[in-house]
Amino acid sequence: MKIGIDIGGTKCAVVLGDDTHIEKKIKIATTTCEETVENIVKAVSEIGCGDAIGISCGGPLDFEKGIIMSPPNLVGWNDVHITEMMTDRFCVPAYLCNDANAGALAEWKYGAGKGTKNMIFLTFGTGFGAGIIFDGRLYKGTSGMAGEIVHIRLCDYGPVGYGKQGSAEGFCSGGGLAQIGRTLAAEKLQRGLTLPYCGSVAELDNICAKVLADYAHRGDETGLEAYRICGEMLGRSLSILIDLLNPEAIVLGSIFARDEELIRPHMEKVLERETLSAARSVCRILPAALGESSGDFAALAVAFEGEKNVG
Repeated sequence: MKIGIDIGGTKCAVVLGDDTHIEKKIKIATTTCEETVENIVKAVSEIGCGDAIGISCGGPLDFEKGIIMSPPNLVGWNDVHITEMMTDRFCVPAYLCNDANAGALAEWKYGAGKGTKNMIFLTFGTGFGAGIIFDGRLYKGTSGMAGEIVHIRLCDYGPVGYGKQGSAEGFCSGGGLAQIGRTLAAEKLQRGLTLPYCGSVAELDNICAKVLADYAHRGDETGLEAYRICGEMLGRSLSILIDLLNPEAIVLGSIFARDEELIRPHMEKVLERETLSAARSVCRILPAALGESSGDFAALAVAFEGEKNVG
């Protein structure tokens, strides 16, 4: 049995599981670094015995030394030697992996990418993180930064993601969709029009990816347009990955898994136009399969892969 620790900006989870399922789970609120780490240690003590610990956390990280290095969604988590803490306390090996790479391991080991040799996973949630499985192994690059398609600038101007206007994350993420929707709504408001979910400039901040999707499913013009833009830019992003890395599958999480029908037609049109047919024909674009359990399985996958793919 292995122990998985999923560290998030608002909540954490500690799970115990084997190669096929999760046996136990304890949820923890993310508060201060010191308090949260203390509660994680308590949860690991309570949950049972595992022979390795896997930790999934948003970056930046030093994955080789097992250090959490001030992630933007974890204020105050500065230079946290998390694997050393866990190993010293529980006398078992501990491994650290960024959440996108851990998600790639999980979908490859348990989910939509199971059985593939070359696979790419894109989180497509609040952000647009990426993890690459290359030749049956997690590919991290020289400094753990491989796969940052999120940072590629698709346009000179556009929604901001990963600190860059017009980046892939700017267009293909929950935060990016919200920016696109607010811009489209602001245009209508300035023309004297209103939307059922936005009647004034003061309400623009209420627009998010879920609101846009809910109304797009009802035929709302602005919601459909936001998802068209997102889908086309997703197609551009995937075209780069398909032609450059020639994967068997690209697995897309969260928003794509939930609202595939709003995104896929626009994505497919761009893929057909932009990619080499020989590369496109062997690559399946799949929604992530693990759903709400993704973070739990991601942390477990880090523990199971251990020295082979992570350490």
